[in-house]
Order: sequence, then C-alpha cells, then structure tokens
Amino acid sequence: MADQTGDAPPTDDRTPLAGHHLTAARLAKVESLRSAAGDADPFPHRFERSHTAAAIRAAWGDLDPGESAGARVRVAGRLLQTRHMGKLAFSVLLDGTGRIQLFADRSVLGARFDEYLDLDAGDWIGGAGEVVTTRKGELSVRIDEFTVLAKSLRPLPEKWHGLSDVETRYRQRYLDLVANSESRAVFRARSRLLDWLRRYFIDRGYLEVETP
Repeated sequence: MADQTGDAPPTDDRTPLAGHHLTAARLAKVESLRSAAGDADPFPHRFERSHTAAAIRAAWGDLDPGESAGARVRVAGRLLQTRHMGKLAFSVLLDGTGRIQLFADRSVLGARFDEYLDLDAGDWIGGAGEVVTTRKGELSVRIDEFTVLAKSLRPLPEKWHGLSDVETRYRQRYLDLVANSESRAVFRARSRLLDWLRRYFIDRGYLEVETP
C-alpha cells in the first residue's frame, strides 16, 4: 500500500510531479486507472451524495456495537488513512462536516478490495453502503461500492503531527485546512461572521465597495 499514511512531507508546489518518487507513483496509478476497463476515470464529473458525516452521526450515532441501521447511504470526501487487517480495511473519510469511518470487507467488495487497498491518503472518493457499528462501537459505512472522484497526486503532511511549519501553513493554506481541524474551525467561523456582517449592512441599505 503505497504512501497510505503520508509519512513523507508534501512535495513543494514547484516540484515537477514526475520528479518525486511519491508523486511519480501516484501518476502511475492515474494512468493505470485510465487504462482500466469500465468507469475507472480518476477524475469523474459527478457523484450523488445522500448524507454527510455529520448527518450520519446525528441519525445513527446511538447505535449499539455490532448493530446495523438497516439504511444505505452514499458519502463522499477525502481519504485520510486506511488500516488493513487481513480481509478487512478501516478508513477515515473527511468531508466538510467531519469524519466518518469506511468499513471495507473483501467478502463484500470481492476483486475490488485490492483496488481499495491501493488508494492513497488524500484521494477523494465516494462510497455507498450500509450504516453499521463495528464490534468496538465505531459508527461506520460498510461499503459495497466505491468510486475514485479525484486522485491525489501529492502526499499529505505526516498524519500524527499535522502541519506545524508556519511558513507552509500560510503559503499552502489548502494543506493547513486538510491537516489541522483547528484551522478549519477558524476559517468556518470567519466565513460565517463575514457573511453575517455583509447581510447585516446590506439589509440596512449599505453598498459594498472594494477600494485599494
């Protein structure tokens, strides 16, 4: 499973993709997907999602360990990491509302289980399956199908320490937002505050004008 945990630092934006061993390997996977039969486009145009991570937790967060909700959902987000345990794999999926676990079973996915294990941290994927809880009580989606929505060509920051370099956090803000939940919370609050201020003044007849 290549670079699944994102142990190496991200390549600089100016580094040619084919010039780094990790990004070169990911480019090779893109070409492999493009040459595969069926709908293996690494950058498909559309995926219909039925639930967010937060919506799943709100609806079925009280399930007991080992229970099934009897409901099928479609989720989409960025794959952060995968733990492979024999015929099972457990992944963390991050969307705009939070995290949810994907539960992959070789007996369910069949030949596509190996394709799932070949996904990299940072890939955008869509998955569909039943809402369940594992024996340890982790709310999950037991997927029976998945789609690569966008292949990540650069590795994510190291998973345990996140992105701590201040210069990189400011110059590559997208990495900061992926790696640091605190940064996402700050920018979400900032966006809502600016939206409220803008609506407050517009409702009172003010005109917004950009000046030098």
